[in-house]
Amino acid sequence: MKRRDFHRALLGLPLTAAIPGFGLGTAFAEGAAETEIPGGSITDVSGLKVGHCTLTERPTGCTVVLCDNGAVAGVDVRGAAPGSRETDLLNPINTVEKVNAIVLSGGSAYGLDTATGVMRYLEEHKMGYPIGSLGVVPIVPAAILMDLGVGGFSIRPNADSGYKACQAASSGPVEEGCVGAGAGATVGKMFGPKFSMKSGLGTASVKIGDTGIVVGAVVAVNAVGDVRNPLTQKIIAGARSEDGKGFRDAMAQILGGYGVVHSPGQNTTIGVVATNARFSKTRMTKIAQMTHDGYARAINPVHTLFDGDTVFALSTGTAEVEADESAIGAIAAVVMARAIARAAMQATSLPALGLPAWRDYGKAS
Repeated sequence: MKRRDFHRALLGLPLTAAIPGFGLGTAFAEGAAETEIPGGSITDVSGLKVGHCTLTERPTGCTVVLCDNGAVAGVDVRGAAPGSRETDLLNPINTVEKVNAIVLSGGSAYGLDTATGVMRYLEEHKMGYPIGSLGVVPIVPAAILMDLGVGGFSIRPNADSGYKACQAASSGPVEEGCVGAGAGATVGKMFGPKFSMKSGLGTASVKIGDTGIVVGAVVAVNAVGDVRNPLTQKIIAGARSEDGKGFRDAMAQILGGYGVVHSPGQNTTIGVVATNARFSKTRMTKIAQMTHDGYARAINPVHTLFDGDTVFALSTGTAEVEADESAIGAIAAVVMARAIARAAMQATSLPALGLPAWRDYGKAS
């Protein structure tokens, strides 16, 4: 099979179909017949629980992925404006092999405080890296997105938010949309916030044939670029046109000479991909790298100077068969692209802030 056909097959496109082009002025009405994005949940990977804390004072919050028995983890940061905690520890040459949780949070750098609350919860439950007879030190990497411009700047997730997210964590289906880390997420900000749209948090998973292997993803999408359906490449959320009835198509504008002119640091897509297949830290780092292909399939432009795009990769290691990391990485990219699209399609509008969402606005057009 040719490389082009291989990628089409992974995306679910017919091998003979033409890849849709980038058109100016894509109408919201086109979204009404948009291809359904397969669902599932990252909690379909055994050994994981997910919980949200969503603040009611303004749209923001955090999401925690708890690893019941720890998980081997890797990370890959591609955006130029990241906010993170404990990512250096995930370097394959460093000591600690497993993490106890991953935190995704709004609130910009202030939101990193949520990991402190997660650590408190884990210590209470005696989950962490053992320090002899002294106790444990929970290993909790975290990443944040910038949503301080959506509502009140002084309201952001804190340690109590992280603790509450842990209390809410379950192995059931993960709630999507404007919850947790995706509560204040927006997309399509290249032409200024008044033309942007509401996004949120999405999740997806796939069970791979009869192998017993599962790959899942969860992601909060706060990108500067447009979100596209990875199956059709149609824009489903992004920078709106002047009349508010269509999309500008950011990449088409860039190709026409438009430059990025807004303030940096107001974006970022942060996500976790997980599998029950057993891998080392080195292999999980590679899988995290490959998962960024999913970002590129569903967000355009992506990995910009104004994004802090980060992917964590987890292996719970409960599968009974040995897996190939290249295949799992390729699948992880597909699952992540689906989760990104779902984040936009499950979001709801914020009329008071002038932020429409595909689900309430574009779909009904």
